[in-house]
Amino acid sequence: MTTIPPSQQQWREEITQLPPWLRRPIGKASELSTVQQIVKQRQIHTICEEGRCPNRAECYANKTATFLLMGPVCTRACAFCQVDKGHAPMALDPNEPQKVAEAVELLGLRYVVLTSVARDDLADGGAGWFVKVMSAIRDRHQETQIEVLTPDFWGGVEREVSQKERVLTVTKAKPACYNHNIETVERLQGVVRRGAKYQRSLDVLRWVKEQDNGIPTKSGLMLGHGETESEIIQAMEDLRSVDCDRLTLGQYMRPSLEHLPVKKYWTPAEFDHLGAIARSLGFSQVRSGPLVRSSYHAGEEDISNNIVQPSIA
Repeated sequence: MTTIPPSQQQWREEITQLPPWLRRPIGKASELSTVQQIVKQRQIHTICEEGRCPNRAECYANKTATFLLMGPVCTRACAFCQVDKGHAPMALDPNEPQKVAEAVELLGLRYVVLTSVARDDLADGGAGWFVKVMSAIRDRHQETQIEVLTPDFWGGVEREVSQKERVLTVTKAKPACYNHNIETVERLQGVVRRGAKYQRSLDVLRWVKEQDNGIPTKSGLMLGHGETESEIIQAMEDLRSVDCDRLTLGQYMRPSLEHLPVKKYWTPAEFDHLGAIARSLGFSQVRSGPLVRSSYHAGEEDISNNIVQPSIA
């Protein structure tokens, strides 16, 4: 009889105990394979695939996708994220802007989210690279709206290009929405977001509004790390204090045993409750549900008060 190692047994138990509202079908194989083929042929990356997002088939079917720029290796080591970590990330592919633009055109994407790993090794943290990719998409497919989901662009205390200058570089390119996630409540930042700071992230969103108040800003939190409802509300109030317009609230799901364990699975009813509080605080758009992610239904202008959750198998 084969003995199962304790770590594998623990992992099996976590998977089998997953609440039913967090289980959903993969989606149509044709919709997944079309995007995957185009992406792999061009050796580009999407956070949909790298992060194993549960909503990727739905987003692909709705003509949206989130491209992961500057390679699949991050210079940070956040304890929740499935993206690979390393101090020697790959060199930038000079053809990546055109490859992404070509993929956008071939897929007929109406709305694109550009995100990236943290590249603390680059002089500007990759801010200029965001602009290059945005320009390439616009040159090829002007109708496509572009949302950016950036890192905090910090990269160290002494840099030739300051954090604020980096943020403003992307802001001046006028994205359809500027997204930067605080990820969790203030008390848990050090445990969850290694290398990031709560106030530093709030500053990113504040600087965007100071530069161009017409650009909607957005942020999100993953619930399940041990935060309390009062801490979540405080985080939402902090976001509103820097005029953050849009909010996503979703459930943290542990990618592997090497990542932080889930402390609590918040129920759909609790997400509805928190979503209602968020709207009462003045957020113009709110997505709150167990399977909601940063780019879930990105680009939808009319979001009803009753958020429709992904279908459950």
